[in-house]
Amino acid sequence: MSTGGIVLAGGGSRRMGQPKAMLPFGPERMLQRVVRLLREAVDPVVVVAAAGQDLPELPTAVLLARDRRPNRGPLEGIAAGLRALGERVEAVYVTGCDVPLLVPGFVRRVIELGAGCDVAVANVDGHDEPLAAVYRVGVLPEVEKLLACDCLRSALLFDRVPTRRIPGEQLLDVDPMLDSVANVNTPEDYRATLARAGFEQPPEAMT
Repeated sequence: MSTGGIVLAGGGSRRMGQPKAMLPFGPERMLQRVVRLLREAVDPVVVVAAAGQDLPELPTAVLLARDRRPNRGPLEGIAAGLRALGERVEAVYVTGCDVPLLVPGFVRRVIELGAGCDVAVANVDGHDEPLAAVYRVGVLPEVEKLLACDCLRSALLFDRVPTRRIPGEQLLDVDPMLDSVANVNTPEDYRATLARAGFEQPPEAMT
């Protein structure tokens, strides 16, 4: 199954207080790091951003798409990414721009375990992780139906198409700390994740 990747970067970053995609993370910005790690597992990759959103420089091979409507959550971005990649791949792995410890082996494992399903989603402690999931391109019409009726919860899609929930225990051998689902949402998360990666907090970042 040919699989590409979608990185959602258009969130409001309200709890962080500044755009997460632009946060310094070692020698890179956070979005640059996530894109690089994702591309170790899948290709092509599209970054989905909000209209007018500034982004750090990305490799020329990385596509860019924009949300059609603002503040509509992950489903809006997933739809934009599926439209951008639909002619190139059969499925996509979707992640956010705020998982800088993403493990490429985790991505490959979810793809492997999701064979034969329209959606394969990591399920950690009983909670579905829609931004750690594989979506077949063929689910786009269902996503668009949900968006058309303002049904914005990803769980509604999982109820409408064949979905495999992958217990976190089946992913521990490739990602022992399940870092691939560990979102950096707050300044405290950011500082802790930088420390885990062995980086100091840069002077231009928040204190």
